[in-house]
Order: sequence, then structure tokens, then C-alpha cells
Amino acid sequence: MKRTDLYKSLASKIDRNMKQAGIPDRFGQGAVLDRKEQRKLDQAKGLIPFAVKIDAQLAEQLRTLAETSEGGINEVVDMLLRKGLAAGV
Repeated sequence: MKRTDLYKSLASKIDRNMKQAGIPDRFGQGAVLDRKEQRKLDQAKGLIPFAVKIDAQLAEQLRTLAETSEGGINEVVDMLLRKGLAAGV
């Protein structure tokens, strides 16, 4: 092998090792839950995924309302559904 080929091989090994290594906890990976952990926490709270199709204008209104609330879009939809069902709609 030529010297340049050896360096290319070494560089590819280093690159592969860097991609396989996880992100250290000091950069915030420890704070973010993966999907399985989040699903388990949601199931423990009694939450289930519920997908619906709504009008684009309504979705935009929900997003803007969710930006101002601290609970996010899930809390906003929960609150609105409870109010609507309580009103008998």
C-alpha cells in the first residue's frame, strides 16, 4: 500500500469509530429520552397516541396557542377537548 492509502484507511477507521460512539452526557444526551423511554413514561401516565386530520388553519391556531403555553401542543389539545366535551359539543 502507498503511504496515502494507509492514511486514508486510518482516517476511515477514525471516522467510523466517531460515528459509532455516542454523544457524551455532558452535551445533553442524558437529558433527552429516546422514543422507547418516552413511550413507557406516556403509558404509565395513561396517555395514548391519537392521530386526527384537521384543517391547516386550525392546526396553525393550535401551534400558535401551544407556543404561548408551557405544556406544549399536547396540553393545549387536552385542555380544548376537555372544555369542548364538558360543554356538550
